[in-house]
Amino acid sequence: MELDDRKIKILKAIIQNYLETGEPVGSRTISKYSDLNLSSATIRNEMSDLEELGYIVQPHTSAGRIPSDKGYRFYVDELIREKENEVTEMRELVIQRVDRVELLLKQLAKLLAVNTNYATLISGPQYHQTKLKFIQLSRVERGKLLVVTVLEGNIIKNSIIRVDAELSDEDILNLNILLNNSLNGLTIGQINLDVITRMKEQAGARGQIVDAVLSEIAEAIRTNEEDLQIYTEGTTNIFKYPELSDGEKASQLISTLEHKELLKELLTEDDGAKKKNEIQVYIGSETQVQSMNDCSVVTANYELGDGLRGTIGIIGPKRMDYDKVVSTLRSLMNQLDDTFKKEER
Repeated sequence: MELDDRKIKILKAIIQNYLETGEPVGSRTISKYSDLNLSSATIRNEMSDLEELGYIVQPHTSAGRIPSDKGYRFYVDELIREKENEVTEMRELVIQRVDRVELLLKQLAKLLAVNTNYATLISGPQYHQTKLKFIQLSRVERGKLLVVTVLEGNIIKNSIIRVDAELSDEDILNLNILLNNSLNGLTIGQINLDVITRMKEQAGARGQIVDAVLSEIAEAIRTNEEDLQIYTEGTTNIFKYPELSDGEKASQLISTLEHKELLKELLTEDDGAKKKNEIQVYIGSETQVQSMNDCSVVTANYELGDGLRGTIGIIGPKRMDYDKVVSTLRSLMNQLDDTFKKEER
């Protein structure tokens, strides 16, 4: 006799109820689960089959049932499989979204460069104070665990840690529960000494594994916040303006537009004062980038749903057509808002 979907649902209901109450579970209790829609008599028959198959036991006559070791094993294996499937599905969705957003931003940078005749740059969307959404530990091979860290925005980071002790499936499940209960929704700054100490106390002999996982989580968040993608277009447009096309000036400006760290500084220098859709204009020395002292830079912030934010910048001569640039950016911000609000509905 194999477990069909109905038996699996009843077995899970028995185990979940027993985990919550610690009391043997009867058919009337299970019949109250709204998604089962089964009579007590039908549930009793199914429970008899589950008992015959060894998944549940009756501690004494007239009592309800409790899970056997075989029942727990099935429950744990199913739980781990479901979580791994969730991570796989989430990863596939994230890859699709990242590819789509990257293509969109590249197209926007090119469109702005053509429409304005200036150089344009767009920073890829990022979170500030990135929060943890989900952590999954899985066995890769003996002595190695895969740590899947899901950050706010469904950004997924994978890493491998080495473990000296042999871990059972129950050990891994308990560590997953501990990590998620303790860390979900926290930023790296909120994972303080009290949180870490409490987790290590609960982990007991597995405290070193908690340390290793926390190190990987911190690295995942750090690299996510530092790994800023910047898309540039129209750099050769600067040669159209005599005041910028001088050999040395042009060379320095083009070098800057190819230097990620300098552009990152330009796009994030006033981050504390930025507001969504706010447009900033920097003229000459108002920007901290030395090679842009003969330029004006106009920036605007965008948001792509879920709080993912970035910045668009347009670089041209001080005599740039400010009216056209500001109007173009405002129109673009409104279009992005409309597009991603529709997706969220």
